[in-house]
Amino acid sequence: MKSIVCEQPYQFKMIEAEQPVPNSGEALIRVRRIGICGTDIHAYGGNQPFFSYPRILGHELSGHIESIPENASGLKVGDQVSIIPYMECGKCIACKSRKTNCCTSMKVLGVHIEGGMREWITVPYDHLVKTEGLTLDQSAMIEPLSIGAHAVRRAAIQEGEFALVIGAGPIGLGVMAFAKEQGAKVIAMDVNNERLAFASKWAKADYSLNVLDQPLEKLAELTNGEMPTVVFDATGNAKSMMEAFKYPAHGGRLIYVGLVKSEISFNDPDFHSKELTLMGSRNATREDFDYVVNTVKNGGVDLSLYISHRTHLDEMIQQFEGWLTPDAKVIKAIVEI
Repeated sequence: MKSIVCEQPYQFKMIEAEQPVPNSGEALIRVRRIGICGTDIHAYGGNQPFFSYPRILGHELSGHIESIPENASGLKVGDQVSIIPYMECGKCIACKSRKTNCCTSMKVLGVHIEGGMREWITVPYDHLVKTEGLTLDQSAMIEPLSIGAHAVRRAAIQEGEFALVIGAGPIGLGVMAFAKEQGAKVIAMDVNNERLAFASKWAKADYSLNVLDQPLEKLAELTNGEMPTVVFDATGNAKSMMEAFKYPAHGGRLIYVGLVKSEISFNDPDFHSKELTLMGSRNATREDFDYVVNTVKNGGVDLSLYISHRTHLDEMIQQFEGWLTPDAKVIKAIVEI
């Protein structure tokens, strides 16, 4: 079995390994698509929190079931599936509260345990989502889109309110798309004008602002001086996350979608005077996966432009560094097997 291991920062290696054998309650999946995400890039660059080397990366996955025990979900050999890559303990306070996405002992594929950048993987069959009616490409994108959908669900958006989304990368774009689905007037903010143009086209953002172009004044103009009532930061950048406290309206919400390996500080008098609500948004739940599958299936999200680059597993190592350069203009890269 071919596998790609990140042995240390800036070093991938293709290896041959034994095909994994499922344990009780697990299915064997023939991996067909692997999405490349910010977590993979940060791990490759040596700045991913909660990470150790060597590690097989990859948690945006789709494939087909090769073997599976009899199960209540009716999943069977040959079914096309997306994988929920968050392995929760099922026993902690978060799990007992149905918040499996923030389990106290969370193990994420490709981060804490071996991921899916290989030909086969075994996973608990209750972490499979059947994606009949979707393509393999679409199925692999369910996980990153679910992160955005979860953040939007956390925010409890009301129709017609202004939602500012900072960061027009793959996760931020998903936040924009699902905020629009919930009826928000979406404002996209980024430092890259090409990304902003894509956000307007693909995520149907109502407005776009460059963070370098007096965003406070522009936000005030757009919102009749009231500022956005909900702000999402999907940058994973400490400076942006701290600056984000300036943008919500009085009584508003700030949701951190991106994760940064750093300390975050803010001005407490401003925080208190606005009575802001600060939220973290981590991973996603099966509810989010099911919602995204249905949304994509019904045409609510079009992934034909979202996936901008692709390669085969045999060529991934040669292609990867090129995807990291701004000139590559990558929105989302995907690996085929």
